Amino acid sequence: MKKWSIGIRLTLWYLVFFAAAQLIFGTGMWFLARRSLYSITDDTLKGRIDDLTNFLEAQKKNATVAKLQEEVAEAYLLEHSGDYLQIYDDSDGAWIFRADFLKQHALTAPSGRLTHAHYRNEQLGRSLRFVIQRIQANGRAFTVQTGLPIDQVDQTLALFRRYLLMFAPLLLFAAASVGFWLSRRALSPVDAITRTARTINASNLSDRLEKLTTGDELQRLSDTLNEMLGRIEHAFVRVTQFTADASHELRTPISLIRTEAEIALRRSRGDSEYREALRHILLEAERSTALVEELLTLARADSGRETLHIASVDLSMIVREAGEQWQELMATRNLTFIRKTTGDEVGVLGDRNALQRLLTLLLDNAVKYTPAPGTIDLQLETRGSCAIIRVRDSGIGIAVEEQPKIFERFYRVDKARSHDLNGAGIGLAIAQWIVQQHQGSITVESAPDEGSTFVVELPLQVAQIPIFNRDFQQMNQTRR
Repeated sequence: MKKWSIGIRLTLWYLVFFAAAQLIFGTGMWFLARRSLYSITDDTLKGRIDDLTNFLEAQKKNATVAKLQEEVAEAYLLEHSGDYLQIYDDSDGAWIFRADFLKQHALTAPSGRLTHAHYRNEQLGRSLRFVIQRIQANGRAFTVQTGLPIDQVDQTLALFRRYLLMFAPLLLFAAASVGFWLSRRALSPVDAITRTARTINASNLSDRLEKLTTGDELQRLSDTLNEMLGRIEHAFVRVTQFTADASHELRTPISLIRTEAEIALRRSRGDSEYREALRHILLEAERSTALVEELLTLARADSGRETLHIASVDLSMIVREAGEQWQELMATRNLTFIRKTTGDEVGVLGDRNALQRLLTLLLDNAVKYTPAPGTIDLQLETRGSCAIIRVRDSGIGIAVEEQPKIFERFYRVDKARSHDLNGAGIGLAIAQWIVQQHQGSITVESAPDEGSTFVVELPLQVAQIPIFNRDFQQMNQTRR
């Protein structure tokens, strides 16, 4: 079943609410009009009763019923105001005046208060509006009932109702047309966004949706989609670049392995030559294995499958162990290695293996780019709520414009020299990932020919006394 578009659904909802509002408005206006017309009629009838009251008070106090009948008949019989009038003397129990119509169609007269009543004569085909009221005149009580034809009122109400029923569909149709036009006009940018979005694929990710300046939700939607396309393009470029760089890095050692093997097999050689060829092949294989391991680490990190086992560890001990492992290598490279750590335990929440790898990557980077004789300094200190690791070298340094890029994957300041040093430009990217997983930060301070200093800040573990121990101590203090 095909669903209706948003424009049609909005139009239908608009019609439902408009029709309901129109029904409420029309019904309310009809009742108000009827009430107003009836009120005018009732005021006219009330005025007649007041005139009748004044007329009766002007008569003699001791006038007999016959005299009153004569006076009232003479005053009202020849006037149309008496066509629907009857007066009953409550004191004597006699009719003072009674129109012919009311003689034929007697109406029950409630006593004691003003009342209004409708009367519909089907034979005459007309409607009447009556007012019944008890009055006092010259010490006597009378019940007066008078009425007026309200045919014009009924005709006016019927005409008003006919106009409402006639114009309501026209207004509803006009509202539907305007609502549909407005919805199409309001949603037209969505159609433009949809058409443009369907044309964007892997070959034109740089294209963007038309920028709107409406200042409403559609502009925010367009801007959000453009931002999303920018992130997708950046991710796609990174994946493409990652694949190209990984292929390039793997092609070099594989080519060297193949070349070394082909040269060794061209003719018979001695054992020493074969052993030398195998040693070269082994070195390149080890380099390829290390590169593949680093690539797998990055891939698992990107996919979220590289998990760390976070626990409380002593960072001071990890730094000392790393220094001891690199001490001998530094000496063979004719590098002065200075270690400085705090004597106290430095507790952090982290993965021991990951932190050891972080120090290995930073020290390996320092060794690669520090020519002999040189100096490498490894320091650990605490400041506030942070543990700070510094790896300082006296190597070739990094230009200021290159420093923001060194943590990017496969980026190398001097690619030719880095290749000679077995560098693929992945180590610092892995180091940054490890630091970020530990809620820390890593920065570099460097200048050409003045060495580099990598600074790692990790949050210290907050020492907490278990609740049951704290309660036990408080209980002991209370007893004392």
